[in-house]
Amino acid sequence: MTDIRVLIVDDERFSREELAYLLQPFERIKVVGEAASGDEAIVAALKYQPDVMFLDVEMPKMDGLAVAAAIKDLKKVPEIVFATAYPDFAVEAFRHQALDYLLKPFDEDQLAEAVNRMEKKLLPEENQKQGPVPSKFAVEVDDTIEYLNPSDIMYVYREGRATKIVGRASVYETNDALKDVEERLQPFSFFRIHKSYLVNIDYIHRLTPWFNGAWQLELRGAEEKLSVSRNYVKDLRRMMEL
Repeated sequence: MTDIRVLIVDDERFSREELAYLLQPFERIKVVGEAASGDEAIVAALKYQPDVMFLDVEMPKMDGLAVAAAIKDLKKVPEIVFATAYPDFAVEAFRHQALDYLLKPFDEDQLAEAVNRMEKKLLPEENQKQGPVPSKFAVEVDDTIEYLNPSDIMYVYREGRATKIVGRASVYETNDALKDVEERLQPFSFFRIHKSYLVNIDYIHRLTPWFNGAWQLELRGAEEKLSVSRNYVKDLRRMMEL
């Protein structure tokens, strides 16, 4: 597979156009078609044979959950990324073995995370072709460069225009975007728990319910409790638990 073929399904034209626009920077993503209803989605899935379907949940007549159930009988069943303005459908969506679940308005970091999952699952041969993994994380401090062991980094967060890297002994600062830091740390055991936070899962000690669907995370060696967005809780638990 050279590209990931995507079908966008949403009854709102502007939502389809926005998502298609946000997907443009991803070189391996190719939008092959759109559909404005559940019925059109099934016809388009047969016509375009997509690898992934971005599927709106709330649509008139035939909603996204009904579409997900119907396409299971197709010869080629696409992966599903649900998209909706309502978080209440998350549990039901994952019962359909959805690859991801995005809330509107679309958050670019969350979309990038979804694309990353798509590429890992659908392009495993590309991941295997990557070169040697660097063993150090470089941070510019004044006029020098500090080389950190990724295993010594507890968590990373964005504050204002700076990205803070919290190590076991010191806190470092970089002007790199959090997304860029996340890409550099991808080979190691880091996980996004919030649009502004990455954590090293090796330091995770306790996860506690908080409010409004969010959770609080305690790390070994860190005094601060971190907020886990409800959009990331399910995947975090899936990764952490046997």
